[in-house]
Amino acid sequence: MTPAVEVGRPPRREQPAGPVVDLLDRLGQGPALRLWLWHARSMARRSTARASPTSMPRADVWEVVRAERLALADDLWPLSDARWATPSLSPGWDVHDVVAHLAHDARTTRRSFACDILRARLDFDHANAAGVRRARRRDPRRTLVALEWAGGRTTSAPAPLATRLVEMIVHGEDIRRPLGLDRSYPLDAVVAALAYQARTGVALGGGRERAEGLTLLADDAALRRGTGPEVRGSALALLLALSGRPVRPGELTGPGAAALTR
Repeated sequence: MTPAVEVGRPPRREQPAGPVVDLLDRLGQGPALRLWLWHARSMARRSTARASPTSMPRADVWEVVRAERLALADDLWPLSDARWATPSLSPGWDVHDVVAHLAHDARTTRRSFACDILRARLDFDHANAAGVRRARRRDPRRTLVALEWAGGRTTSAPAPLATRLVEMIVHGEDIRRPLGLDRSYPLDAVVAALAYQARTGVALGGGRERAEGLTLLADDAALRRGTGPEVRGSALALLLALSGRPVRPGELTGPGAAALTR
């Protein structure tokens, strides 16, 4: 029996999983680019060497990332045109922008990242904005199809693997919360993302400084981190607050909650 396909939505297609090498990977690279790649890879190796006990196996991380890309596509396909312009929790980006960022990020390789960052004169925010412009289509659903198509890819910038979980969970909430959508993420993935954010500085996209002098307690996971006034809540709410996102009233409690969310 032929499975039903939602009217107006093309059948789901995915690129084969694995490090599919794009054109940028096959191009020769100059000395400056090779130097940047060496530096970025060294940073990633040092961070990986400090992996915490809450780390996930590599295969599990990519399976979660794939599932979250496809789940997000399922959630967003029914959106009306107007709702794509809803401001997200990521400052300056609407829902369509964040999806474009995720679609671009899913196709990023170490070398394409290096090309992007060098074109942006080592300005990470500028490189991100340029990636959004390239990935964003006039019709938001075409951008969404690009995210689906890249669902099984396992390439990324030269960064610790846990950043892939942070990207999908935090940006997933950047999109879903303003739209009134809920998602139950795999708890081990949320905890792994939270542990990474807690040990990574704000300058690198983490939240270590936000958590300094506080004890983080997840009420849905065996997680206790830090010393000082306690902040209690779900692992997801703690992850969002550590990532600089607003949380809902009452999601975090305890004497340290105000300090973490200010």
